[in-house]
Amino acid sequence: MGKDATPTAGEPLLVERRDDRVVATLNRPQVRNAIDSDLVDRLHALCAELESSPRILIIAGAAGVFASGADIRELLQRRAVQARAGINTRVFQRIRDLPMPVIAAIDGYALGGGAELAYAADLRLGTPAVKIGNPETGLGIIAAAGATWRLPELVGDARAAELLYTGRILSADEALAWGLLSAVHPAAELMDAAHALADRIAGNDPLAVRHTKTALRSADHPAVDLELQAELFESPEKTRRMRAFLERRRG
Repeated sequence: MGKDATPTAGEPLLVERRDDRVVATLNRPQVRNAIDSDLVDRLHALCAELESSPRILIIAGAAGVFASGADIRELLQRRAVQARAGINTRVFQRIRDLPMPVIAAIDGYALGGGAELAYAADLRLGTPAVKIGNPETGLGIIAAAGATWRLPELVGDARAAELLYTGRILSADEALAWGLLSAVHPAAELMDAAHALADRIAGNDPLAVRHTKTALRSADHPAVDLELQAELFESPEKTRRMRAFLERRRG
């Protein structure tokens, strides 16, 4: 599997490109990978790339932190016009809507906007050091970049309400028990686990994976499922894979 050279370490978003996946690492360790406008712009550019050339996306953070939140220095200066623009909301929605699955590999803090970035992923893996939650109400704002509608889908209405009203931060074990994380791995093994998960996905038919993601995100069941299946039933890859399966059974 070929890969592009990794950018210099001083860049706020490190991007490693492979044939079937992209690894994006938030790299602002001096502010615990806080998400600022420049990082948002870089994430938009990466989304544009993955929309035109769909691949699995793995998102991680440098230096033992996923993302400590939105950059408070910027938030302090923002007013109503910036709130209505949905600066973080729009890019997290774009990540959520990417054609192929998104895996969040979470180590350390994933707070506020960092947690909402993790919620936008399809799958979340963590380490024992994970601390995840939304302390926004303690800062005089709400979690408006996805938590109020994605968190109930992930953990249920009552638990989401508790987290968002109180600002409670979950440990890795709590996040795993609540279904917010699907697995916990030692920090040294986190990226290997993320790549192993990506390998499992990449071994399947990419179009079938894309259509599965579309169906999971739709509310128009069963109509959307049947239309997507109709397209797949006509695909050469379906014929190839099913014939190979039958040949293996005969072998």
